[in-house]
Amino acid sequence: MKTRREFLEALATLAVVTGCKKNAAEGNGGGSRLRIAVVPKGTTHEFWKSVHAGAVKASRELDVEIVWKGPLKEDDLKSQIDLVETFAAQRVSGIALAPLDSRGLKGAVRNAVRSGIPVVIFDSALDSDDQTSFVATDNHAAGELAGKQMVKLLAGKGNVVVLRYQEGSASTHAREEGFLSAVKKASGIQIVSANQYAGPTTESAHKASESLLMAQGAENGKVDGVFAPNESSTFGMLLALEKADLAGQLKFVGFDASTKLLEGLRAGKIDGLVIQNPFEMGYLSVKTMTAHLKGEPVQKVIDTGSTFVTKSNLDDPKIKALIEPDLAKWLGEGG
Repeated sequence: MKTRREFLEALATLAVVTGCKKNAAEGNGGGSRLRIAVVPKGTTHEFWKSVHAGAVKASRELDVEIVWKGPLKEDDLKSQIDLVETFAAQRVSGIALAPLDSRGLKGAVRNAVRSGIPVVIFDSALDSDDQTSFVATDNHAAGELAGKQMVKLLAGKGNVVVLRYQEGSASTHAREEGFLSAVKKASGIQIVSANQYAGPTTESAHKASESLLMAQGAENGKVDGVFAPNESSTFGMLLALEKADLAGQLKFVGFDASTKLLEGLRAGKIDGLVIQNPFEMGYLSVKTMTAHLKGEPVQKVIDTGSTFVTKSNLDDPKIKALIEPDLAKWLGEGG
């Protein structure tokens, strides 16, 4: 026979569970406005500002609320896990997440989904089947695109170094592997280094780039091409090349767009940039989640595409729309 205390505890637990179910039902079409948490890998890089702008556009079109919050640094896995757990506890309608680590977020996502909160993964893959959809660049194909362009730039021969981004990042790992697979098909090209990591910031990438260039004898003409797989690693490498008076002397292919990277492209210090569509990524993540919450079918994988940008096509209207989205329109002055 249960004591009075046990009875009250059971009653309290039932009230919490019932309340959670009620909130989830309301968030998923029970009359209240949908509230979607969007959790990027970080918030400082221009890539994420474009994702944010796309998410805001979708929220306005669909009349849903988004809550944008991510770690300050792109190596703060604990912070990102805490954010997912916090949003799940707040009973948001759904979560759109760009996981910092392909395995590190599995538990938090699994728990959210089991509690009735669906998750859309964007930008970088999660080693799980719990997500509703995956919205991202086909990163391996984008890396292959970069590799094929490098082969053309080097006319099929030379020494190439790859500055990897960060261990555990599925998106950049796929780009790096795609690049290597394409370049290795050219018998005259040798990969002289592909095991050094830039780290999460421009500062760490700058230091890693200086060490890599020095170790491989770049100043003595022993490096012909360089590849970096994201915005911060590309900018860090650009700074290192400039400091060593090697900018424009080596063939340099990077990833993503920012004002400074585009300036480098125009100046001939960068030969090409593989550009994703972060605005579309943010837009489709929110749109896909909203459709799912309304009971509509959604695709399991959505490819947002990639484009190779050079100095010669930089002013093409389609390219300009891709690399210079009107962030102020969606985020206000200062983004």
